[in-house]
Amino acid sequence: MKVTEQGRMSKVLLFVSSVLLCCCRTTRAEIFTSIGQMTDLIYTEKELVQSLREYIKAEESKLAAVKSWANKLDALTRVSTADPEGYLAHPVNAYKLMKRLNTEWSELESLVLQNPADGFVSNMSVHRQYFPDEEDETGAAKALMRLQDTYQLDSEAFSKGKLPGVHSNAVLTVDDCFDMGKTAYNDADYYHAVLWLQQALKQLDDGEEAVVSKADILDYLSYSVYQMGDLPRAIELTRRLVAIDPSHQRAGGNLRYFEQLLMKQLREMNQDYQPPSEEPIQLGTYSRPKDHLPERESYEALCRGEGIQMTEARRSRLFCRYHDGKRNPRLLLKPVKEEDEWDSPHIVRYLDSLSDEEVEKIKELAKPRLARATVRDPKTGVLTTANYRVSKSAWLEGEEDPVIDRVNQRIEDITGLTVETAELLQVANYGVGGQYEPHFDFSRRPFDSNLHVDGNRLATFLNYMSDVEAGGATVFPDFGAVIWPRKGTSVFWYNLFRSGEGDYRTRHAACPVLVGSKWVSNKWIHERGQEFRRPCGLTEVD
Repeated sequence: MKVTEQGRMSKVLLFVSSVLLCCCRTTRAEIFTSIGQMTDLIYTEKELVQSLREYIKAEESKLAAVKSWANKLDALTRVSTADPEGYLAHPVNAYKLMKRLNTEWSELESLVLQNPADGFVSNMSVHRQYFPDEEDETGAAKALMRLQDTYQLDSEAFSKGKLPGVHSNAVLTVDDCFDMGKTAYNDADYYHAVLWLQQALKQLDDGEEAVVSKADILDYLSYSVYQMGDLPRAIELTRRLVAIDPSHQRAGGNLRYFEQLLMKQLREMNQDYQPPSEEPIQLGTYSRPKDHLPERESYEALCRGEGIQMTEARRSRLFCRYHDGKRNPRLLLKPVKEEDEWDSPHIVRYLDSLSDEEVEKIKELAKPRLARATVRDPKTGVLTTANYRVSKSAWLEGEEDPVIDRVNQRIEDITGLTVETAELLQVANYGVGGQYEPHFDFSRRPFDSNLHVDGNRLATFLNYMSDVEAGGATVFPDFGAVIWPRKGTSVFWYNLFRSGEGDYRTRHAACPVLVGSKWVSNKWIHERGQEFRRPCGLTEVD
């Protein structure tokens, strides 16, 4: 009986691969949308690594025992086969042979049939329901591309972990970059496919080892470049592919088609052939396709801290003060610190509005209930998920915990508005690239049916429950305001004029989180009950 080190490792790797493949089939989707839930996966993975080590230790112990049996039996059979009759002539040897074959070999069989993997498999089975699935992986890849667009990060910087203000050892390998490009390719997003496949090719050309072949990268890259309308470069890349793999199934046909198409275009335009640029493909080589969002450029510029319309004249109109809620008894002895963030529309920030203990309690209550945040479909009125809102949220009632009741009361005291008709406290956690693109908090006419009783969303009270290392600002593209998250502070603004008409200037967005975890909670305060707290104005825009 011979057991090699290579054979043992092959067995371990085969076992682990089969378990992981099995476990990834039954998963809970959209984990990537919440950093809060993703942190659980870190500890899950650590526990699984420990379980894996225990399995390896048990497997090694088992193999050591089997080796011991093999060595002992090998020595015995060398003696017995040298002179079988002479060996069996001794009655003790005859007895021990009977015993070995009847008892000891059965014990060895039982030892070999023992499966040290049972504990590991059991542990995996417990955790498998929480594993990310293909949708999570694709969502996380698209989130990286969203960050790349918003913060104008080239693929090379991203692959080396070089993010603004952050030094990290988190790097993307050739295979990682190829998978990113392939994700975009499969979604017909050739703009991002080119950026990431080009980075994969660059790292491979620089000598980095990879599982994926250069031919596979060139195959996807050349077609993606063709889809971006760059025929000369598509031809050059396809020629490289043919040189590497002359028998490639598609390369020869693609090359002839690209060359014929280019010659036709040159004849029609009466132009001479120009060789492709020798500059590598990078951010800015091709124009990013337009999408559904008209203010995309201004919104993303604000997220980067560019285009802020804060002038000296406007800054001179901003003040800070102590606010006692019009002599509210609960604020008289300890008024809140109020800072003007913007003059018109008026946006204020309240400092120390939540304590660290309250923040942790709110997160503790919300975390088990976090679910993908939804928006109301304007056509059907049905709540649904949307790509422009990527986060997880939970709703907390005041009766659930004294902390929630206390926070609700504090919001009423600070704003002077009743929260009896307000919505529940919504808690949101933004994960990888988490964002909420420009939107209105108020409902536009015709109003949703759920607003007929309590009226429209009069005002928004937004609590920042974490600092964010990079990104994650709240921006107002209409007038160029940026509000950065500061843990323990809150911002407040009115969504409606006193007439009840919506203030369309308040269209705002939550920028993608570049680095860090963003926790917020908000209270949407409705119109009903505010008749004497915020009386109507005489004009539509009072």
